[in-house]
Amino acid sequence: MKALIVYWHPEPKSFNYALFSTAQTALIRAGWEVKTSDLHAMAFDPVSSRANFQTVKNPDFLKLQIEEMHASEMQGFSPDLELEMQKIEWCDLMIWQFPLWWFGLPAVLKGWVDRVFAMGRTYGGGRIYDTGVFQGKRALLSLTTGGPAEAYAKDGFNGDILGILKPIHRGMLEFVGFDVLAPSIVYAPVRMSEEQRNAELERYSRRMADITGETPIEVGRY
Repeated sequence: MKALIVYWHPEPKSFNYALFSTAQTALIRAGWEVKTSDLHAMAFDPVSSRANFQTVKNPDFLKLQIEEMHASEMQGFSPDLELEMQKIEWCDLMIWQFPLWWFGLPAVLKGWVDRVFAMGRTYGGGRIYDTGVFQGKRALLSLTTGGPAEAYAKDGFNGDILGILKPIHRGMLEFVGFDVLAPSIVYAPVRMSEEQRNAELERYSRRMADITGETPIEVGRY
């Protein structure tokens, strides 16, 4: 069993980092091989450009999808992107660890998706959703929020959290073939006591230990 954890937060003392570290430890103890992408520590560049490629299809006009398809055929992705793509291809389970910002992914993590989920390599040619490249793999969003749980209920002032996450679950993960597990959400850890935060870490550790037995959620039904 092989897991990839993709993490972004600018503060290594953050609760997100604690969750990132907890997942690594729990999975390794449960017998998993674990690879990580700490995007902040890597100084990962989220901006797509010709730097994505070692090959060039059209030197006069940059159309990213055309260059991605050409790079897929010619093994022409930049070394940093090739490494990330190989990690996804290697893993059985992919976890994204992040703080929810503006109802979505932080910019660096979104840029990782923009650059790494390349046409020709991770989707395309009819390989999407049920015929996606990563069929048989599972994905999990692990995130924190600034607001309390009641703010993200169906009748809460922010709206249903599953509806907020649907563009990520459906439009990114399921789009390339992943089965999606129920998200792991810690609401407003900044408002918690140290004891409460430790309890959340312990809960998450237990979940990681038993993750192989989980059933994917049906994203299309919410």
